[in-house]
Amino acid sequence: MSKRLNNIQHKILSWEEARQLRGIWALQSQKVAFTNGCFDILHLGHVSYLAQAADTANRLIVGINTDASVRMLEKAPNRPINSENARATVLAALGCIDAVVLFNEQTPLELIEWLRPDVLLKGADYDANQTDPSAKNYIVGSDFVRSYGASVQTIPFVDGYSTTGILAKGN
Repeated sequence: MSKRLNNIQHKILSWEEARQLRGIWALQSQKVAFTNGCFDILHLGHVSYLAQAADTANRLIVGINTDASVRMLEKAPNRPINSENARATVLAALGCIDAVVLFNEQTPLELIEWLRPDVLLKGADYDANQTDPSAKNYIVGSDFVRSYGASVQTIPFVDGYSTTGILAKGN
């Protein structure tokens, strides 16, 4: 295995490894941001979003839905297109991402509670001010992170870029 690929794969962490690293960063007074998603087919919209997410803190942790978790979301019968390992490796290759963690649950709530980020981020289709957990635009974990003084933010999309839209063009 190449040295660079090995370095990339070392950014894909277990929950325990991510929490240990998050603890080290906290001791170094580094602000940690967290976002999550499927990131099935990486595109310009994702890269722009993740770069902006990284700009909100010193470190960025990205939670990725496992294949089983993506299927629970019922995005489409053929999703995910790429395996969880492929998606994690592609994201870990981005310089703006410091750690990638897979989660098997339908939402990242347990992972957010485990990591206790300083900043919780989602795309602009969510509302950072929404407090009703049953609302479609509610950011999972937002009440929890606010309970210890962390912030919740949204990031605008790049128009015309979505995995669903890209897949629709292929039909």
